Amino acid sequence: MAPASNLAGVKDARTIHTAACLVIGDEVLGGKTIDTNSTFMAKWCFSLGMNLKRIETIEDDEDEIIEAVRRMSNRYDFVVTSGGIGPTHDDITYQSIARAFGLPLKLHAEAYERMKKLSKPNKLQPDFSWDVDSPAKTARLRMVQLPVDESRDLHKQALFPRDELWVPVSVVNDNIHILPGVPRLFESLLDGLKPFIADRLIDPDGKGICRIIIATPLPESAVAEYLTELAARVGPKGIKVGSYPHWGKKNNSVTLVGRDRDYLESLVPEVLSKVEGKRITVEGEEDALE
Repeated sequence: MAPASNLAGVKDARTIHTAACLVIGDEVLGGKTIDTNSTFMAKWCFSLGMNLKRIETIEDDEDEIIEAVRRMSNRYDFVVTSGGIGPTHDDITYQSIARAFGLPLKLHAEAYERMKKLSKPNKLQPDFSWDVDSPAKTARLRMVQLPVDESRDLHKQALFPRDELWVPVSVVNDNIHILPGVPRLFESLLDGLKPFIADRLIDPDGKGICRIIIATPLPESAVAEYLTELAARVGPKGIKVGSYPHWGKKNNSVTLVGRDRDYLESLVPEVLSKVEGKRITVEGEEDALE
């Protein structure tokens, strides 16, 4: 694989228009673990006015990770990875991303001190001590050995969104944010990133994005022609038209999503008439309609 030292060159932090989520883990691809992190991120991005363009799941393979993070970092403004930063041999996300951008792994002093202070004792390791070298200590240190780029601001390369958590969010190449795969930690840390990126968001409160949901009793085949024509007509104005079946339920749903709220609202009467529908305010409400 070609070296990527040039990819780690300094670039200004850019306004966040697009985002991507890279889920890393054999357990997800093997069906052992259900990925909920990408779904959480999708809703989070929508609430902040970010356009999530890609969700990708790959195995715990160094070459796969290297190819994916290089491509995503180059293509999207904000990239989040999920998984592969634990203490065991198959947790290779840090080392793979470091290699992708020609960076060394270094013990992050603040993360290490936070780990020692905030980690709860494990009753199954009663003899563990931070002052004594041991296999258990070596394994834990893997989680605070982060990719480091000496040419960039070191303070921006490891963020601590939650005071109660020692887990850092390692930031590589300005736009790759490395998060754990444990959903509770992933959700808390991602949510906590908002203050760190607020000044780069074009719509931090998500007020510029509007989603209108219309429940229709008609089958998709009955509205397909109209929705195809509508999508072609409103697409140039940045409006997306969606159609979603609800198998075994009485209603399907049609969505209109875009930033021009007034234009979206102007479409509602027409759509309601064409699909014989009813506007709803909460997703899932269509299933309760008679």
